[in-house]
Amino acid sequence: MQRESIYHINDIPYLFTIGKHEVKIRIRAKRGDVRHCALLHSDRYKSPGNGEAVKLELTATTELHDYFEGVVYSATKRLRYQFLLTGFDGSQAWCGEYGVSDNRQAAGYFHCASVLAAYEVGPPTWVRNAIVYQIFPERFANGNPAINPAGVRSWTSSEEPKSDSFYGGDLQGLFDKLPYLHDLGVNVLYLTPIFESPSHHKYDTSDYYSIDSHFGQLADIRRVVDKAHALNMKVVLDAVFNHSGDRFFAFQDVMKNGADSKYKDWFFIDRYPVVQSPEPSYESFGILSPSMPKLNTSHPEVVQYMLDVAKYWISEIGIDGWRLDVANEIDHSFWRRLRQEVKAIDRELLLVGEIMHQSGPWLRGDQFDGVMNYLLRDVLIGFFAEQRITARAFAEQLEAIRMHYTDSANSAMFNLIGSHDTERFLTACARSVWGWQDKQEIARLKLAALFQLTYTGMPMIYYGDEVGMTGGEDPACRKPMVWEEEKQNKSIHSHYKQLIALRKEHPALREGGFQMWFVEEADNALGYVRVLPDQRIGIVLNNSPNERTLKLDAPKGSEAHKVVPVFGSQAWEWSNGQGKCTLPPYGASIVLFSLKAY
Repeated sequence: MQRESIYHINDIPYLFTIGKHEVKIRIRAKRGDVRHCALLHSDRYKSPGNGEAVKLELTATTELHDYFEGVVYSATKRLRYQFLLTGFDGSQAWCGEYGVSDNRQAAGYFHCASVLAAYEVGPPTWVRNAIVYQIFPERFANGNPAINPAGVRSWTSSEEPKSDSFYGGDLQGLFDKLPYLHDLGVNVLYLTPIFESPSHHKYDTSDYYSIDSHFGQLADIRRVVDKAHALNMKVVLDAVFNHSGDRFFAFQDVMKNGADSKYKDWFFIDRYPVVQSPEPSYESFGILSPSMPKLNTSHPEVVQYMLDVAKYWISEIGIDGWRLDVANEIDHSFWRRLRQEVKAIDRELLLVGEIMHQSGPWLRGDQFDGVMNYLLRDVLIGFFAEQRITARAFAEQLEAIRMHYTDSANSAMFNLIGSHDTERFLTACARSVWGWQDKQEIARLKLAALFQLTYTGMPMIYYGDEVGMTGGEDPACRKPMVWEEEKQNKSIHSHYKQLIALRKEHPALREGGFQMWFVEEADNALGYVRVLPDQRIGIVLNNSPNERTLKLDAPKGSEAHKVVPVFGSQAWEWSNGQGKCTLPPYGASIVLFSLKAY
């Protein structure tokens, strides 16, 4: 065994609680190196040598590593434990707090001194059933509005606001379209900012306590939330606490009074007088964004102001949570305070951060429930849209992302294939390295949607993807919602609707564990299983432009004597735990396993 590859720490994501008496424990080893992994544990106050052995199962394989994991129950809620690894070469090694050794005592012991102290407060219970729909509720139809000398927006006659569109609409328009969303099957609405702002995107807030007048009034968002709740939908709003707009009252005071402003420490002012051009004399969002001055979220007054904002919209309107913009550029202490105060109102309120990279530091149970899963999106773009990675790399990268986080964090991710900050998925498909004559973009969008709606976490649909909208990077990805039926792709819409209904019908697709089934690199095909004690569902994908017939064994840990196709290809043969299925180009099949034993 390659001992330098063996790794464990008694902390997230290698140890995390899943109940008052239970912890899940993981250990990493070199890929293909370890045949058997056992965990020996006891109450940490018992004499060494006491304890029980638990076999850890191989749960994930990445390009370089295998991950083994298991659940350990402790009646006393305190643990001392070691690992014993057996290699395929016959060698054995102990792993403990002091390292990896041939000698059990030399390896030492890991400790979980208190399961309760390490308890990770999980996300809202409703996330397991969530199907999210992102709306960019900008109300004007044709480009940016004109700005008159007084700084007030106005429209030309060709830019008259429309009330029947998410982009190019208002809150009344959204209210009117709630039956459409309910019929599609989504049950969580995520709205980009709706607060007062001079821009079309609204990420430069002028007044955190006011609805932008071009969207409507307080009563309008209340009607939307109330109607959504009546339809069993949740509503999540977007908050920007990293920076304000330059029309925010505190920044206006700094602009006016300079170093004498009582709000000067709310921002990061480099020099006085405060100027916005030729470049800002203060820190801003991104690079030289004078209209978005960065807020000092370590300042007590800023902290309290923004906490009050977050709680106001929960109490006043009854929203179900927040999506938090540019979350990785704000102090961790601020997010911990926010979580404490929001969850004190209701544990069922959702907190999702916008972080576009590995997000472990924010997903320890003390800040966010989940994040917008851009790491996953990158892999989905690479495999389904651009086709620059093949099945083996896709599976390996998928598992690596899953192993970054705890089970509860994985369950609370916004799993997206596109958003208001990215090009449309269907447009990305045009860059595929395969299929110069026929790229079959729609078939690949459908395949990606099938994965998205059968994977762990919260699938997030960006408005219009379900009717085949296209568009490049911002602002092309924010075009008006296509409501004209003759311009909608009904086949894509039907595909989404069927998959959403299937996810709702089968509990394993919503809350089951994830297990990779097989990877066929040459065929660019793979399969995975969603697992509950009383239900197993297999998903098989053919991400190639050719028909594939795949010979398969039953998933590990089960003896399936029958498979029942419930979606996609019905061409299955199965007998004595083995069989084959035939999938069309860019086709898939979802099957229920009938099991003799678990």
